[in-house]
Amino acid sequence: MDVFTLIAFVSTCFLIFLKASTAIDSISPSEPLPDGKTLVSNDGSFELGFFHPGSSGNRYLGIWYKNIPVRTVVWVANRVNPINDSSGMLMVTTTGDLQLLSQNITVVWSANSKKGAQNPILQLLNSGNLVLIDDRDGNSGAYLWQSFDYPSDTLLPGMKIGWDLRTGLDRRLLAWKNSDDPSPGDFTLEIELQGNPEAVLWKGSQKYYRSGPWNGLRFSGSRFVGPDNLVFSIEFVSNEEEVYYMFSLKNKPMLSRIVLNQTDYTGQRYTWNEETRTWKLYSYVPNDNCDNYGLCGAYGNCDSGQAPACQCLKGFKPKSPDGWSSGEWSQGCVRNKPLNCQAGDGFIQFERLKLPDATHSWVNKTMSLKECRHKCFQNCSCMAYTSLDIRGRGSGCAIWFGDLVDIRQFQSAGQDLFIRMSALELGMNIPFIHVSSLANLNISLKLNLVGSRKIK
Repeated sequence: MDVFTLIAFVSTCFLIFLKASTAIDSISPSEPLPDGKTLVSNDGSFELGFFHPGSSGNRYLGIWYKNIPVRTVVWVANRVNPINDSSGMLMVTTTGDLQLLSQNITVVWSANSKKGAQNPILQLLNSGNLVLIDDRDGNSGAYLWQSFDYPSDTLLPGMKIGWDLRTGLDRRLLAWKNSDDPSPGDFTLEIELQGNPEAVLWKGSQKYYRSGPWNGLRFSGSRFVGPDNLVFSIEFVSNEEEVYYMFSLKNKPMLSRIVLNQTDYTGQRYTWNEETRTWKLYSYVPNDNCDNYGLCGAYGNCDSGQAPACQCLKGFKPKSPDGWSSGEWSQGCVRNKPLNCQAGDGFIQFERLKLPDATHSWVNKTMSLKECRHKCFQNCSCMAYTSLDIRGRGSGCAIWFGDLVDIRQFQSAGQDLFIRMSALELGMNIPFIHVSSLANLNISLKLNLVGSRKIK
């Protein structure tokens, strides 16, 4: 072998070795991804490959953080159909579909791009999003399919939870059954569309926790993340095309995720602590008993700073006094004086509340608060109203029908709510007690054009 042939041979071997050892972030129809090989995002943040969870021997295709010591999986493809050996292979078809194959070429998971592609490429982005693109388009934002549209149990920065109303796509989180089994459990996070949209945790078919409606600054039931938060920025969009929640990080190098924990039924937000090389629990919901859905029943107000936590709103009394005194609050409260719409009801203003369950509510983005009050006053079925957006001087209108459920009291968060009251209740000569500070007996009577009083 002459020297030139030797040099050519060595160079070829080196190039083959370099290609085999260099991390890649994408595959094409001619380059499937077998078990044992991985894709790594361009900046090295995320990795896609096959793994087995916990002590299970089953194999799954998933995405995890690349450069942290404990494997933290954020997305799983074949959650309900595991592979029982290492024969798995991910393929991109020439028409732009994804297929996960096991032995005997059995399809265990697939994804349809719904659009044809001439040059399909599957790529793992730095965000942790696995995207299918048509390389012919040269448009990195035109995704034919993306994993962010089909979350598992984890919400990453830039990922949307909620609805694409144009296609009917519902993006929701579903907890793992346990640490050995990523198949969906019975713990779910979704954006509920009925009435005024809000985030809801479901435990099976039972509503377990809700965030309260978005008020322009934060969810009305949230104490942890608002516009003054130094770590996160929150985006909530509600229009004719989309309704979704999304968060981003103000400090880009930081790692953070929201995950559903089926073991203790909590939604948890974690941040990565580089010094200790561990995940730090930043916040979680439900955070206390008052976060538990409907703890105090209809017209009950939950205040974690009071004992007992459940109090009837002013103008209401326990429906079952015996049950209430024994700590059974689920039957809630009833009015001291019945409504009489024809005789002229009014409204009492309560401050710093988590707004009631919005299932039976109605919203209008252009009304003023005065117009909102008039709208509610004219409808005898309307039980409460408030501004839809509290930024600036406030705007928009939200009104509630039926019993008001799942209210809680805050000291420095929440929102004002105007609750319908009987004219007899409004005319009673008693002091008004601020429901957020029962110790202060500030006497204050405020009548507006349709008869309202403010508790403060």
